[in-house]
Amino acid sequence: MVDPKELLAEAEATTFQGWDFSTLGDRLVLESPDWNFEEIVANAAAGATTMLDMGTGGGEWLSSLGARAPITVATEGWQPNVAVAAARLNPLGVPIVYTEGATDNHRQEPGDPAGRLPFRTEAFDLVTNRHESFRSTEVARVLRREGTFLTQQTHSGSQQFHELLGSEPPGVQELELDTIVDQLQDAGLSIDEAEIGTATTVFADIGALAWYLRSVPWAVPGFTVSTYRQALLRLHNGPIRVPHRRFWLRAHK
Repeated sequence: MVDPKELLAEAEATTFQGWDFSTLGDRLVLESPDWNFEEIVANAAAGATTMLDMGTGGGEWLSSLGARAPITVATEGWQPNVAVAAARLNPLGVPIVYTEGATDNHRQEPGDPAGRLPFRTEAFDLVTNRHESFRSTEVARVLRREGTFLTQQTHSGSQQFHELLGSEPPGVQELELDTIVDQLQDAGLSIDEAEIGTATTVFADIGALAWYLRSVPWAVPGFTVSTYRQALLRLHNGPIRVPHRRFWLRAHK
């Protein structure tokens, strides 16, 4: 059996780049809900001429899709990811554009200026968004008439992670499907399909869990291995399962 202290030392030493969780292989596995968002997007992209992927991270997800529109553009709002995404996407003919991110959807106020998209009106047949905040009015603006918007959103898992570590959950407000529906309808889009489900992240060991929490700082703000060492060591007994809510929807202009 691997020494748990070695697992935690490895977690502290392993870096995170782009938005790639494959570094740990089968030590970190996501059990998806009933739908396959990649297939949903690839099917829509196969019939599109122009496509925008919002918040592409390091381009890992977009580059792996089964289909992309002939003209595909990606945006990213976290500066360190832009070069990573460019290295991955430019050889595929996909330009990456740095943009200011939108305020979290459930915290947006009327007239919030953040999240403007630097593209002309009605530029895209398809806009995709995977776990990224967005301004619904901007999505509606850049979509062509009868264009499609596809988004998948997820809860942070913050409450579950805090409970797992034996600390007080911070009472984080999570994004819900109703909020997204209202925002898109207010922007003039029609909702075609929507579904709520549960995704479960399975960590094979405490090292994988610690690495993840270091890499996703909003799950447990202020997380460090040293601060939570004793709580992590208490979890050194096999797989750790963390379920969280997820939803997706399809809308059109």
